Amino acid sequence: MSFSTDDTVSPATGSGHLPVLLRETLDLLAPRAGCEQFTVLDGTFGGGGHTRALLQLDPAVRVVALDRDPAARPRAEALEAEFGDRFEFHHINFSDLGELDTGDFHGALFDFGLSSFQLDTEERGFSFRYDAPVDMRMDPESGISAAEFLETADEEALVRAVRNYGEESRWRRVVKAILAARGTGALQRTQSLAALITEAVGPTPRGRKAVHPATRTFQGIRVELNDELSAIERGLPAAFDRLLPEGILAAISFHSLEDRIVKRFCRKMAGRPEHARDNRTLDEREVRATMVSTRPISPGEAEIAQNPRSRSARLRALRKLSQN
Repeated sequence: MSFSTDDTVSPATGSGHLPVLLRETLDLLAPRAGCEQFTVLDGTFGGGGHTRALLQLDPAVRVVALDRDPAARPRAEALEAEFGDRFEFHHINFSDLGELDTGDFHGALFDFGLSSFQLDTEERGFSFRYDAPVDMRMDPESGISAAEFLETADEEALVRAVRNYGEESRWRRVVKAILAARGTGALQRTQSLAALITEAVGPTPRGRKAVHPATRTFQGIRVELNDELSAIERGLPAAFDRLLPEGILAAISFHSLEDRIVKRFCRKMAGRPEHARDNRTLDEREVRATMVSTRPISPGEAEIAQNPRSRSARLRALRKLSQN
């Protein structure tokens, strides 16, 4: 989810795509002195910004990159041509990492959510800034579109998307409006869907941060449609298990649902309570890693000024213990 501004060119990618928390990521995943080959997993290739910067960092670096979006393939081919066998790309969801036989890794990186290429491509239907079909699939070659989901899903799935994943407090109104709009065509286009949600939600309560009324619901639909949270829950342990001793796992999240999963996983691997209700004793915990920082790493003011979409990014990282 390395969001970009529209008018800034990134030196890492040569495009408007700016990899988020790049300096901090490179600091974590830089190869150790004297290392002849240092293999890093980029589980969310996207625009390729982090991957390119890692490959440029040191000739010892080799990157194995994954992406479920077929649109990432041309960007991967450009890196294959430039870096040869130091770069390897696989068109799969990172949640299926366990099925991939690529050896072990010295480091692993996840950058969750949308890439700017996905968000800013009108026909993908992720944004209501454009009038486009309501698609929202990370992989448009598989599954059903968001429009079909909205037309056919049962009420339980709609509630999960809007209330649980969108964290929309006025979810009842939104779900009711979606059910009433079935068959009218209002669920087929991004702007008509956004207008429907806006009318259902009503004005923003006084004192609450002003965001577009459809933002949370669009997020929730996307998360539900692409099974994003379950993918994170499967992908993190799969990557950690493939880490070599002293290897680093780093994950960048962009909203509280993603960050909560990453935080709990990091605390679990470090033998700490996963949440406030985790009352297990020390003897019941397994310490397999140390947390690089107890608090998430956030972008600095300079990065936010250059790339406002990075504002919500949070980076957490683990170092695998040698005895594991």
